[in-house]
Amino acid sequence: MATGSTYSFIDVSASMVGPGISTSLASEAAAAEEGISISLANPKNNLTTGASGDWMHSLHAANNGGVTVRLLKTSPVNAKLMIAYNAQRISSSLWGKNTITVTQNVSGDKVVCNGIAFRQAPDLEYATDGGTVTWAFDVGEIIEYLGTY
Repeated sequence: MATGSTYSFIDVSASMVGPGISTSLASEAAAAEEGISISLANPKNNLTTGASGDWMHSLHAANNGGVTVRLLKTSPVNAKLMIAYNAQRISSSLWGKNTITVTQNVSGDKVVCNGIAFRQAPDLEYATDGGTVTWAFDVGEIIEYLGTY
Protein backbone atom coordinates (compact mmCIF):
# COMPACT_ATOMS: atom_id res chain seq x y z
CA MET A 1 0.00 0.00 0.00
CA ALA A 2 1.41 3.41 -0.99
CA THR A 3 1.81 6.11 1.60
CA GLY A 4 1.89 9.88 1.12
CA SER A 5 4.53 12.38 2.07
CA THR A 6 4.38 15.99 3.12
CA TYR A 7 6.76 18.86 2.37
CA SER A 8 6.83 22.29 4.00
CA PHE A 9 9.27 25.19 3.73
CA ILE A 10 8.75 25.51 7.50
CA ASP A 11 11.02 22.44 7.83
CA VAL A 12 13.81 24.05 5.79
CA SER A 13 16.64 25.74 7.62
CA ALA A 14 19.40 27.68 5.93
CA SER A 15 22.32 29.68 7.24
CA MET A 16 25.12 31.78 5.84
CA VAL A 17 28.42 32.18 7.66
CA GLY A 18 31.38 34.22 6.49
CA PRO A 19 33.42 37.35 7.14
CA GLY A 20 31.12 39.78 8.94
CA ILE A 21 27.99 37.62 8.72
CA SER A 22 26.23 34.78 10.47
CA THR A 23 22.53 34.71 9.64
CA SER A 24 19.54 32.57 8.83
CA LEU A 25 18.20 32.57 5.25
CA ALA A 26 15.07 30.41 5.47
CA SER A 27 11.53 30.97 6.77
CA GLU A 28 12.68 32.71 9.97
CA ALA A 29 14.46 35.26 7.72
CA ALA A 30 11.22 36.34 5.99
CA ALA A 31 12.05 34.40 2.84
CA ALA A 32 9.84 35.05 -0.17
CA GLU A 33 7.54 32.33 -1.56
CA GLU A 34 10.18 31.48 -4.18
CA GLY A 35 12.61 30.59 -1.37
CA ILE A 36 16.11 29.32 -2.11
CA SER A 37 17.47 27.79 -5.32
CA ILE A 38 20.70 25.83 -5.69
CA SER A 39 22.03 24.85 -9.09
CA LEU A 40 25.17 23.32 -10.54
CA ALA A 41 26.82 25.41 -13.27
CA ASN A 42 27.69 22.59 -15.65
CA PRO A 43 26.67 19.03 -16.49
CA LYS A 44 28.59 16.29 -14.73
CA ASN A 45 29.02 14.36 -18.01
CA ASN A 46 29.84 15.02 -21.63
CA LEU A 47 29.04 12.34 -24.20
CA THR A 48 31.27 12.30 -27.29
CA THR A 49 30.42 10.06 -30.22
CA GLY A 50 32.78 8.99 -32.97
CA ALA A 51 32.20 8.63 -36.69
CA SER A 52 31.84 4.84 -36.28
CA GLY A 53 29.18 5.19 -33.56
CA ASP A 54 31.54 4.51 -30.64
CA TRP A 55 31.05 6.73 -27.63
CA MET A 56 33.00 8.13 -24.74
CA HIS A 57 31.76 9.59 -21.47
CA SER A 58 33.81 12.37 -19.87
CA LEU A 59 33.21 12.78 -16.13
CA HIS A 60 33.68 16.40 -15.05
CA ALA A 61 35.15 17.00 -11.60
CA ALA A 62 33.73 20.49 -10.97
CA ASN A 63 30.88 20.93 -8.47
CA ASN A 64 30.56 24.71 -8.80
CA GLY A 65 27.33 26.58 -9.30
CA GLY A 66 25.06 29.16 -7.79
CA VAL A 67 22.67 29.89 -4.95
CA THR A 68 19.77 32.33 -5.18
CA VAL A 69 18.03 33.55 -2.03
CA ARG A 70 14.80 35.52 -2.30
CA LEU A 71 13.71 37.59 0.69
CA LEU A 72 10.75 39.86 1.30
CA LYS A 73 11.62 43.54 0.88
CA THR A 74 10.96 44.01 4.62
CA SER A 75 13.28 41.21 5.78
CA PRO A 76 15.94 42.46 8.21
CA VAL A 77 18.33 39.93 6.64
CA ASN A 78 18.61 42.20 3.58
CA ALA A 79 20.48 44.73 5.73
CA LYS A 80 22.79 42.01 7.12
CA LEU A 81 23.60 40.76 3.63
CA MET A 82 24.26 44.29 2.32
CA ILE A 83 26.59 45.01 5.25
CA ALA A 84 28.49 41.78 4.56
CA TYR A 85 28.62 42.53 0.82
CA ASN A 86 30.02 46.02 1.42
CA ALA A 87 32.56 44.75 3.99
CA GLN A 88 33.75 41.80 1.88
CA ARG A 89 34.13 43.73 -1.39
CA ILE A 90 36.84 45.99 0.04
CA SER A 91 39.46 43.21 0.16
CA SER A 92 40.14 40.03 -1.77
CA SER A 93 41.21 38.46 1.55
CA LEU A 94 37.51 38.54 2.57
CA TRP A 95 35.95 37.72 -0.81
CA GLY A 96 34.58 34.24 -1.59
CA LYS A 97 34.89 32.95 1.98
CA ASN A 98 31.19 32.36 2.79
CA THR A 99 29.40 29.06 3.40
CA ILE A 100 25.66 28.45 3.00
CA THR A 101 24.11 25.29 4.47
CA VAL A 102 20.53 24.28 3.63
CA THR A 103 18.74 21.39 5.32
CA GLN A 104 15.23 19.99 5.04
CA ASN A 105 14.81 18.36 8.42
CA VAL A 106 11.93 15.99 7.66
CA SER A 107 13.53 14.34 4.61
CA GLY A 108 17.14 14.58 5.77
CA ASP A 109 18.23 16.66 2.76
CA LYS A 110 21.42 18.64 3.29
CA VAL A 111 23.28 20.89 0.88
CA VAL A 112 26.58 22.54 1.81
CA CYS A 113 27.85 25.33 -0.44
CA ASN A 114 31.47 26.40 0.13
CA GLY A 115 33.57 29.18 -1.34
CA ILE A 116 30.67 31.55 -1.85
CA ALA A 117 30.99 35.08 -3.20
CA PHE A 118 28.24 37.60 -3.78
CA ARG A 119 27.59 37.74 -7.53
CA GLN A 120 26.60 41.41 -7.21
CA ALA A 121 24.45 43.69 -5.11
CA PRO A 122 20.76 42.94 -5.68
CA ASP A 123 18.54 44.89 -8.04
CA LEU A 124 16.14 47.04 -6.03
CA GLU A 125 12.60 48.00 -6.92
CA TYR A 126 10.38 50.54 -5.20
CA ALA A 127 6.75 50.14 -6.22
CA THR A 128 3.19 49.95 -4.90
CA ASP A 129 3.85 46.49 -3.45
CA GLY A 130 7.00 45.77 -1.47
CA GLY A 131 8.04 42.77 -3.52
CA THR A 132 11.22 40.80 -2.99
CA VAL A 133 14.99 41.23 -2.94
CA THR A 134 16.95 38.57 -4.82
CA TRP A 135 20.50 37.75 -3.69
CA ALA A 136 22.64 35.74 -6.12
CA PHE A 137 25.84 33.98 -5.10
CA ASP A 138 28.56 32.15 -7.03
CA VAL A 139 29.61 28.89 -5.36
CA GLY A 140 32.96 27.13 -5.63
CA GLU A 141 31.72 23.76 -4.35
CA ILE A 142 28.24 22.31 -3.87
CA ILE A 143 27.91 19.10 -1.85
CA GLU A 144 24.41 17.58 -1.94
CA TYR A 145 22.83 14.83 0.15
CA LEU A 146 19.22 13.95 -0.52
CA GLY A 147 17.40 12.11 2.24
CA THR A 148 14.22 10.13 2.10
CA TYR A 149 10.73 10.85 3.27
